[in-house]
Amino acid sequence: MEARDPELKKELDATLQARNELGADYEPALIESFLEKVEQRMDGMTDRHVRRRLAEQQMVAARGGGPRPAGAGAGFGERFGFGVVSLVLAIPLTAIAAVNTGFKGLVVCWLGIVAVNAVHAARGRPWPDRKRREASDWEE
Repeated sequence: MEARDPELKKELDATLQARNELGADYEPALIESFLEKVEQRMDGMTDRHVRRRLAEQQMVAARGGGPRPAGAGAGFGERFGFGVVSLVLAIPLTAIAAVNTGFKGLVVCWLGIVAVNAVHAARGRPWPDRKRREASDWEE
């Protein structure tokens, strides 16, 4: 058995040696003591890991990177769900519009549905840079 932590291996050897010297009566106390040392070691490693991850995230944020905002770009599931809900709601809206206002209402209803879906699809995409467009207009 190869120990990853030589100090813990020493602690285990010392605990086993103490158990041999003291006998089985002290075994629960020795095991509890060893487990407390292992827990302290694990807590220390976890704290270091969390601090390192936090520092990495702070560095990424300071450099201007970082995770995308919640509304920036929808995943497939969100887009699919939105499309399904949109079509399900389109059925009663179409019926209401056609019954109450005729063909004109039907056209307005579907233009609204298409517009809502277009805005949702375009959400999270960067708008064209106006300065770049204006600069290219001046060059022509």
